[in-house]
Amino acid sequence: MNAREIAVAELERKIGHAFKDPNRLERALTHSSVGEGAKPKRGAPGDNERLEFLGDRVLGLIVAERLMRLYPEAEEGELSKRLHVLVSRDVCARVAESLGVGPALRMAAGESKSGGRSNKTILGDACEALIAAVYFDGGLEAARGVFGPLWEREIQALGSVETLNPKSHLQEWAAGRGLSTPSYQVVGREGPDHAPRFTVEVTIKGVEPARAEGRSRQDAEKAAATALLRREGLL
Repeated sequence: MNAREIAVAELERKIGHAFKDPNRLERALTHSSVGEGAKPKRGAPGDNERLEFLGDRVLGLIVAERLMRLYPEAEEGELSKRLHVLVSRDVCARVAESLGVGPALRMAAGESKSGGRSNKTILGDACEALIAAVYFDGGLEAARGVFGPLWEREIQALGSVETLNPKSHLQEWAAGRGLSTPSYQVVGREGPDHAPRFTVEVTIKGVEPARAEGRSRQDAEKAAATALLRREGLL
């Protein structure tokens, strides 16, 4: 077995689902860069983009069901905010990393060399495709059994509703005090293209700015908003 075959076998062991049709797993792990510009080989699995589309919907159902049971008194708005976070690219990528999806991916050599196996978008997409593959192979109960426990940790780690979208919370706070809309500016960027670190400063006229770092500009903006909210005693 080569390194990738070992990684695929380990991934299958971690998810605890033995595929009746191994081609479903192979397709879920096949990035669109494979065979770009070339005619697909007969019998070879396609890429995972269509599976990703379905997996996003299956994940949404699994998580929504759990949130309904966990928060029986919550209104639709609160449930939606929690769901939005839990099915995000960041969470899917984090789960994919915990499963070791990166080494198991099938992708073009150039994509791999440029950091594709640790790219959050690619990992998140592959995670959604993997959910769809399990769904096709074993049905909804199989998908729940595999991914329910993995997302339970993410669900339990969520904080208050205010911390789910700190930028919106900060904007609402500023508006309530008659202050200007928060402005975000990138003041630093370090690291290689496939693993950058951004530093963002958030400013509101009449309020001391706050800075924070993140793996993406969006993450850094959220972190900066959170830092300002905490300093003001709002979290």
